[in-house]
Amino acid sequence: MFSQAMVERFFGKDPTPWWYSLVSWMTGVYIWFLFTPVVLWLGRRLPFERERWVRRTITHFALSLPIAMIQLSLESAILHQAGVFPALMSTFASTLTFLLVIGFHQAVLTYWIILAVQYGFLWYGRYVEGKQAALRLELHSAQLESQLARAHLSALNMQLQPHFLFNTLNAIMVLVRQQKTADAEQTLGRLSDLLRCVLDDVDAPEVSLRRELEYLRLYLSIEQVRFQDRMSVEIAVDPEAFDASVPHMVLQPIVENAIRHGIGGSSSAGRIRIGARRVNATLEMEVQDDGPGLIPGSAARSRGIGLTNTRARLAQLYGDAASLSVENGGQRGVVATIIMPYRAAETAADSHWMEKDAVHDTAS
Repeated sequence: MFSQAMVERFFGKDPTPWWYSLVSWMTGVYIWFLFTPVVLWLGRRLPFERERWVRRTITHFALSLPIAMIQLSLESAILHQAGVFPALMSTFASTLTFLLVIGFHQAVLTYWIILAVQYGFLWYGRYVEGKQAALRLELHSAQLESQLARAHLSALNMQLQPHFLFNTLNAIMVLVRQQKTADAEQTLGRLSDLLRCVLDDVDAPEVSLRRELEYLRLYLSIEQVRFQDRMSVEIAVDPEAFDASVPHMVLQPIVENAIRHGIGGSSSAGRIRIGARRVNATLEMEVQDDGPGLIPGSAARSRGIGLTNTRARLAQLYGDAASLSVENGGQRGVVATIIMPYRAAETAADSHWMEKDAVHDTAS
């Protein structure tokens, strides 16, 4: 405002001293500086609400009039005492009259500008608070979803482990009835080792493939007691696949299915091949037997508890990026294939499983 007065003074060749304008405008500014807390307080006490915005607008307009009047009265008293613009402000009354004519509308507008700035800050604060609340809600929702997923995986694991345990105990019972006491004792000892190993990782939804193969070797040693020389196993795993992250106990129910229907369903000796390899960003695992294969029209081998549970766990962990298929092999037998995203395990579990054992046939 002062600079604008100076431009008008220069082009209008006004001889009025420049400091008159400076004192006049600075006086008005500092009075409004003192009135600003009052206006902000009124803005907080009488907020513009959606249901009462018309009434509040009228109220604030009514309040702006006396505040503008008081501000101009104080300004008139100070300017009259300062002796600026003596031709127009020789008395308090003439000063007040002059300021009312040229400045009353501006004083009312200043009141509303202060309110507008206040509500601009309030609106921005509410916007930021709402955004933060939305982020907190989204984070809370993600945490709940993660907890639900963990609970679901835990439930699936709890379903899988008794299923495997009951099958093994039934096998031990058969050995006892056949009076094969040494074999039963040996199976119980190996079952104890397997349970101890599995319980070490009971809370881990995923383990390394190296660790998973250790569980599998212990499980196969139990089944070897039952089938003796009727079962041979080949494990062929690419070296770079050993550190892949896989669901805990993902291979056991598939191998159990192959043993039960492939070798158990045949009177002759059988062979099971377990393979794993990395294909770009994908991990492929296969379990193949040379048994009688899938019976047309029967879904027992592809929809048992173990396989249904495994499909559910894969879907829970990887969504549509993982799959489990069961189909007949090229000549005979069944091939179960798991395809899932390749992801390196975060921590490598301590294991005595050696890579060189993974490319040879095992009989244990």
